[in-house]
Amino acid sequence: MKRGTAMKRFDPFADRLCRDIRNDLSEALMNTLRLLDLAPVQGVAERYLATDPEALYRQYIEDRMERYGRALACIDQQHLDDAFARALVLWDEELFFEVHEILEHAWMHATGRTKLILQAMIRAAGMYVQLDHGNIKGATSMAAKAVAAFEANRSAVPDIFDLGILLTKLRTVDPVPPKLTASA
Repeated sequence: MKRGTAMKRFDPFADRLCRDIRNDLSEALMNTLRLLDLAPVQGVAERYLATDPEALYRQYIEDRMERYGRALACIDQQHLDDAFARALVLWDEELFFEVHEILEHAWMHATGRTKLILQAMIRAAGMYVQLDHGNIKGATSMAAKAVAAFEANRSAVPDIFDLGILLTKLRTVDPVPPKLTASA
């Protein structure tokens, strides 16, 4: 989209700069979580903010930085090193694209039922990404696949969150995401 053209919302599916900002921040977050230091995402944010971007982009970056900061503080304070537990913290900050990113790394190295549960959680997060961009059909499809995988592998789901509330939200494609951590 050309500079000066009004956009109503930050949309990585329709705007290349939105996609680049989202992807670069999310990738840097993976380093931030590895190091337990905000420096990687701060560097990316500063690089984009130095270009004096339109308010739409600046607001997204600033919002993400606030959420990343809260998530990192929680992860550090609780000494969470498991990808799934960290993903739940990101979930509660409504960082659904980032949930996908962190779990995808774990999913690539997982096997068996663990791999299926990680994929189900990725799809659950994907439902909220799709809903956020108005794709009801895509959200419904992802939700149905997530529900089926969770139900078929219920005993392999980590006992660190209330699966029942998540399943209820997924079955109804509820646009209001549930809080999944005890600290939420």
